[in-house]
Amino acid sequence: MEKLMIRGGRPLRGTVQISGAKNSAVALLPASLLAESEVVLDNLPHLSDVAVYSEILQELGGQVTWKGDSMVIDPSNLRSLPMPNGKVKMLRASYYLMGALLGRFGEATIGLPGGCNFEPRPIDQHIKGFEALGAVVTNDHGSIHISAKQLRGAKIYLDVVSVGATINIMLAASRAKGSTVIENAAKEPEIIDVATLLNAMGAKIKGAGTETIRIEGVDSLSGCRHSIIPDRIQAATYMMMAAATRGDVLIDNVIPKHLEAVTAKLLEMGVHVDELDEAIRIIGQPHYEAVDVKALVYPGFATDMQSPMTSLLTQASGVSILTDHVYSNRFKHVPELMRMGAKIRVETRSAIIEGGKLVAAKVRAADLRAGASLVVAGLTVEDGVTEITGVEYIDRGYDHLVDNLRRLGADVWREH
Repeated sequence: MEKLMIRGGRPLRGTVQISGAKNSAVALLPASLLAESEVVLDNLPHLSDVAVYSEILQELGGQVTWKGDSMVIDPSNLRSLPMPNGKVKMLRASYYLMGALLGRFGEATIGLPGGCNFEPRPIDQHIKGFEALGAVVTNDHGSIHISAKQLRGAKIYLDVVSVGATINIMLAASRAKGSTVIENAAKEPEIIDVATLLNAMGAKIKGAGTETIRIEGVDSLSGCRHSIIPDRIQAATYMMMAAATRGDVLIDNVIPKHLEAVTAKLLEMGVHVDELDEAIRIIGQPHYEAVDVKALVYPGFATDMQSPMTSLLTQASGVSILTDHVYSNRFKHVPELMRMGAKIRVETRSAIIEGGKLVAAKVRAADLRAGASLVVAGLTVEDGVTEITGVEYIDRGYDHLVDNLRRLGADVWREH
């Protein structure tokens, strides 16, 4: 068991390289199983979730080889094995195996997914999509069994905008017979990334990134090479770290358009933000104004960014209100921030945050983004050492975190 130690109060300065998007990677890895020849994924982040997924692919008969930041996946000898337990319970995104194996083999048995437990996240919209495509779905002792003699295209309206359901239906429908239309689809950049991979493999997908996605099923898909988009959540976290420490940081390898909602709020607070072609420079200021933030589906302010944003708002003068319209109770970081002296109260979907200095404390990360929130907070503390346990959650979304922060001048280390 490890803990992260932070002696804060140092402005971050320098350049940080953003790795490939975690939320893309965990969908692209199962998507590669739909091919019948070798797939190469470039710019793949070295995260614990990616490592677990690569082991799952090997259990299914795929051959997986790392070459630097690239992974070579050979799914030619893949088998559709029941996976009711084991590694599928370790990450939320294991549910993408349902759509991938259903599309490739016409059947899948997958245990209900695990991952960060900040709020129940049902998969009813995924199941609705599979059933519309002609699959029979049963729940057998906590495992979802899906089978279809022949998947057939259908018109599917998602009752709730869901990234996971949009991608899962897209995976299955790419090998279905006929046309599929997904309406009220999620628009996140990661969905475009998955569609780009599938189209390079021979799929026929149009409209990814809009609320209507059209898929013309094909009989087979072949391998290709694909480079994963940069991680906008990781980039946003470093933007907030730079602002919170009143530093000067160039965040390189980003797509600025993906970060417009964050950039707008930082500017509103008084942070100096320079947008370049593939980088963003954050120059912290002595004084920040309180702002109100609403976490929404893309292109709004991402729910994954609200936890670290909470920590940044403790550095603003006045009272800020942060409301999450995606998840109603994603505030497990708040009690830990209060241990550090933060003045926050939670009312239903909102956190009311009064600015003020934080102090060092022993705190625990309850999930991935809550962990990021505590790192942002710890970097601002001027006296003492902040001790963060639950580091395994942070490792699910931030690779090379300690090395990156040290290069930016932070006094950060890990202890067993």
